[in-house]
Amino acid sequence: MTAPDLQAAADSLAIGISIIDRATAHAASTPGIDDQQTFLYDLAHAASAIEISRSLLDYGAKGDVEGKIACAFIADALAELQTKLFGQEESWGVEQGEIDMARNFIAKFKSPDFVASLSTVNAPMHLDEDFEMVADTFRRFAEDKIAPKAEHIHREDTDIPEEIIDGLAELGCFGLSVPEEYGGFATGSESDYMGMVIATEELSRASLGAGGSLITRPEILTRALERGGTEEQKRHWFPKIATGETMVAVAVTEPDYGSDVANLKVAATKVDDGWAISGVKTWCTFAGRANVLMLLARTDPDRTKTHRGLSLFIVPKPQAEGHSFEFSQDNGGKMEGRAIPTLGYRGMHSFEIAFDNWFVPEENLIGGEEGLGSGFYMQMAGFENGRLQTAARAVGVMQAAYDEALAYAQDRVVFGQPVAEYQLTQTKLGRMAAIIQGSRQYSYTVAQMMAKGEGTLEASMVKAYVCKAAEWVTREALQIHGGFGFAEEYTVSRLFVDARVLSIFEGADETLCLKLIAKRLLAEAN
Repeated sequence: MTAPDLQAAADSLAIGISIIDRATAHAASTPGIDDQQTFLYDLAHAASAIEISRSLLDYGAKGDVEGKIACAFIADALAELQTKLFGQEESWGVEQGEIDMARNFIAKFKSPDFVASLSTVNAPMHLDEDFEMVADTFRRFAEDKIAPKAEHIHREDTDIPEEIIDGLAELGCFGLSVPEEYGGFATGSESDYMGMVIATEELSRASLGAGGSLITRPEILTRALERGGTEEQKRHWFPKIATGETMVAVAVTEPDYGSDVANLKVAATKVDDGWAISGVKTWCTFAGRANVLMLLARTDPDRTKTHRGLSLFIVPKPQAEGHSFEFSQDNGGKMEGRAIPTLGYRGMHSFEIAFDNWFVPEENLIGGEEGLGSGFYMQMAGFENGRLQTAARAVGVMQAAYDEALAYAQDRVVFGQPVAEYQLTQTKLGRMAAIIQGSRQYSYTVAQMMAKGEGTLEASMVKAYVCKAAEWVTREALQIHGGFGFAEEYTVSRLFVDARVLSIFEGADETLCLKLIAKRLLAEAN
């Protein structure tokens, strides 16, 4: 059995880090680099994988299994970098064959036999006792309350049962980020972010839509209020969010503007005692069941001000069931929503909502008068944490897919032996195991960074890598099932279609890589 070699891992990784650093410096000094989007996209993903690899050296030093996981992940990341470089060295500003110095390490720890040896490995997570209790608590709830209903919710596209929402409220799920002084459980320490990541993963293992994603929307509003809300707004809304009395949906995206948030058109016009909202928002997930919307609107009609003309509102609305709603106000304001049919991520329902002079009280402008024109920044504060949480959701989906694939492979006999005994199956499962554990450990690292007010770039990196990896993991898990993977009666088919949305929401992968990761890397290189 091949033993881990962390010194070789560190030496080989240093080659990859050097290539990324020099490629970034080369790009930063290249005129018209924005015209090389393909290179920048590849650079962002490669840099993300290498950064995760760097963080895994500490994890790998904790034991033999951990060392094997680290070596497998790092070898995989370097092999992927090698693929991106081949024939494109000039664009990257490096010499041909530079990564060849890592060839022996890659050959050893990406060999089929070594990767296959990880197919059934149970890698330690190294959580302290308190966090183990958090994981156990949410895992039991997910297994007992969410998993039995997940398939029905997905196939019938039904509403999430109230008993799931009520149960999560009782567990304090919606107050994980709400400060203790306002009725929540957040202490302002590292445990706030870690608890959120751990709970999200465990709930997402049972269902992405009916589990992990229920935390995301209140989390985004909570962070936005923390960033710019008035004391009165915090005292009013935080306790309601923490208890689940107020369920939140986010209304930012518009039909003509997705990730291009700065050019949003939905208008908030000043009227007596408040604002009148008009326009159309789309992809407002959970907007039917929610009784408030966190809505970003243009309060300054001068569109040349782009993001500086946007403000953030808390928009109350009646609670609705099903796939459509229509509400009117006494003053004539109207709100009409319809659910967008989706191939996965069902149960939450993503709505397109038309607003026609929908009245919002003055006190619901987040930040009050000082919040005018600052909505973009408050919204981004919420979304930064949402990216980390999305990575945790992806880890949960990947873990569920791995579990399904392993169980099926061990039970299914083909050509006289279980599918799990074939090398190709074992290699797929081993690579899954390394990717999942590497992704999980880095999400913990980023949580610790964000607790210190750092980690903005790293949150984007973990989302970019992990969400794309989830597509591969769920695809291969489905493939291991053969024809049964294509049948909706098997859980893995739901996991496969759910995984596809992860690289789209909370920042589309391309925008995340080009506008956030690559842009930040180049700025730091200057």
